[in-house]
Amino acid sequence: MTARGLPWSAARRQAKGTDVREREIGDEQRHLDAVYQRLAEKIAEAEYLMDDAARRVHVGTPGALAERDAQVFQAGRHLARLNSEFEDFLFGRVDLLAGKDGERGTDGASTSVEPAEDAVRVLPDGQAVAEIAETLHIGRIGVLAGDYTPLVIDWRAPAAAPFYRATPVSPGRVVRRRVIRSRGRRVLGVEDDLLRPRLRALLDGEELAVVGDGALMAALGRARGARMHDIVASIQAEQDEVIRAPAVSVTEVTGGPGTGKTAVALHRAAYLLYQDRRRYAGGILVVSPTPLLVSYTEGVLPALGEEGQVAIRALGALVDGFEADAYDEQAVSRVKGAAVMVKVLARAARGALDAAGTPERLRVVAFGRRVELGPEELAHVRQQVLGATTPVNLLRPRARRLLLDALWRASGAAERYPDGELAAEARDAFTDDIGDGDDFTDFLDAWWPELTPLGVLRAMADEQRLARWGRRLLRPREVRRVARSLRRITPEGAGLSVHDVALLDELRTLLGAPARPAAPSEAEALEELTGVAELSTYADRLTARRDRADREREERTEYAHVMVDEAQDLTPMQWRMVGRRGRRATWTVVGDPAQSSWPAPEEAAAERDLALGTRPRRRFRLTVNYRNPAEIARVADGVLARAMPGTEPPVAVRSTGVEPRFAVAGADLGAAVRAEAERLLADVPGTVGVVVAMDRRAEARGWVAGLDAGDRLLVLGSLEAKGLEYDATLVVAPSGIAAESPAGLRVLYVALTRATQRLTVLSTPADTPDPATGIPELLTPA
Repeated sequence: MTARGLPWSAARRQAKGTDVREREIGDEQRHLDAVYQRLAEKIAEAEYLMDDAARRVHVGTPGALAERDAQVFQAGRHLARLNSEFEDFLFGRVDLLAGKDGERGTDGASTSVEPAEDAVRVLPDGQAVAEIAETLHIGRIGVLAGDYTPLVIDWRAPAAAPFYRATPVSPGRVVRRRVIRSRGRRVLGVEDDLLRPRLRALLDGEELAVVGDGALMAALGRARGARMHDIVASIQAEQDEVIRAPAVSVTEVTGGPGTGKTAVALHRAAYLLYQDRRRYAGGILVVSPTPLLVSYTEGVLPALGEEGQVAIRALGALVDGFEADAYDEQAVSRVKGAAVMVKVLARAARGALDAAGTPERLRVVAFGRRVELGPEELAHVRQQVLGATTPVNLLRPRARRLLLDALWRASGAAERYPDGELAAEARDAFTDDIGDGDDFTDFLDAWWPELTPLGVLRAMADEQRLARWGRRLLRPREVRRVARSLRRITPEGAGLSVHDVALLDELRTLLGAPARPAAPSEAEALEELTGVAELSTYADRLTARRDRADREREERTEYAHVMVDEAQDLTPMQWRMVGRRGRRATWTVVGDPAQSSWPAPEEAAAERDLALGTRPRRRFRLTVNYRNPAEIARVADGVLARAMPGTEPPVAVRSTGVEPRFAVAGADLGAAVRAEAERLLADVPGTVGVVVAMDRRAEARGWVAGLDAGDRLLVLGSLEAKGLEYDATLVVAPSGIAAESPAGLRVLYVALTRATQRLTVLSTPADTPDPATGIPELLTPA
């Protein structure tokens, strides 16, 4: 048996020469297969207990009946838990040094927190070496093998604590922390943190493999010289300080590309949750700018167990029931994201009541004669109703009351009842008769309909309406562009952009949800019909409480802690949307002003300050770039100097000796992109990202279609690249990226800082490349 409790696999030995990432994924896949096999056995056992209890129909005593019911309940509960946790079961792993003692807990794992004194050996040349003594896989529930060897440790168990609590400064026994990303029964990827980068660790006689950022830290930690060791210590200290910062206010983390902001903040969220699970029972919301970054985030910070405290959402999916699947042109997104849209939407929320077909007259029969309100009277009533600041849908009771007041006056009935008490009785009778009549209720439904955020947003696609609602707020050209972009939205919500979702959230606040009586439960309905109350068992009540808790989590709109990634890109409207979800929360805000794609940062900062409120702020800055080699960083830093003069870039601390490649496309840009992508795929064993301007994404995907790259090659728009990294990056037509918006140079800076090994810049004549070097004008040192 190996340290991980499984037999050494011949398949792994055969995979020794393949790519490290694929080999490690295969290793985890074999472990996951063994786990699912064991889970299937446990499910079969639970089903047998259920069947056995069900067959015991005739029992002799009340005590035996209670025992049978208890067995059914417990077996059913266990079976339900096994089945509910069957998907995406495994998410973490820690490789540990030998502990100070040999004591083991009930889950079969060592209880020791600190390593044994002799766990690490120092060789004569100064190299520290250690054997991995124990490997633990972390998952949703604990699973023991037939011989009680731990296959999976429950994430809530004490033995799982190092997965969340270990930091670079205080690693304890942890050498490597691995996040496992899976879907169903398939392992999709792994990502490693190396908490002891200067240690040469051996697992089953082989050097411990490291994938992702951990591999970069390993390269730094094992480099010769005191300077590199000091740099590693600096990175570790910066990260540790952020991870362990008290969550009593707002923690702001800034730093340039490659400084590890996202990973550090995500580990901080996991650390806080594990340290004080009760405090964060209200949930942790992690907001990422794009779905691509959400996928990465889900890998670093998996869903933590059945309680579901962590919600990871892209900005375009923050409003339940909707998800952005379209992009706006930069000129359109600039308008939709601006704070001025608050006033435009406020007008739209109220103006949308005047839809085509709204009735202009109200006619009812009262006291034996017809009573009528015409257009002028109705307009006056509507103006009165809208004088309140209450959300529009919640104003319907006020509209009903004021309409009835106007009808009462128009009927002249008040003059016929000089006695106040008689007048009050007559008025009550009038309200009952008229207010519940079909004529009145049908009119009210048409005159003050229930508005939906999506309906109002689609109404703004009418250029004339939008011009009226945006009068003195939007320019005619802006009205035309925004209205045209909204026409793509379907009644089902398809065609929304990430900026539209923020508008929907604002409209949801402006409109409000009309109060509806709660539907009776099945038991309540039965009692109402029959007069007989249904008896319930403890199991029924327990199930009901769990169902209620599940509904509350699904409907949650506010959280105990909010973490915002790439915060520099949030528009004013998006800050308002995120702020509503954290009105009573503590915050972790991560970003880099130099990477902002929003052209009006001052305006966004004002809304950000409103969202964060008066909470005290604690600021941290990460200064070391360990993603980009110095050769790539020099190119990117030149663009940064143009985009934001005087900004200090992070220090790139490693070098590969490989300079970026500058190529110039001929007449066929597509062929040139394909050729350069093939070159990079041959140069690196890992991933290659092709970054183009947003409006060329579909075209670029056609250029590389059919390449034998599997999932190693990804084409993405400039704004989609934010927060991601690749072994190699191909940046196409840099001047086109820079020209996309007023913030285009900052977006180009982001594109140039995605690579960990190789960078190729492919220019077109529009980039005015240098004839001798091929370096485009924008990337030429100033």
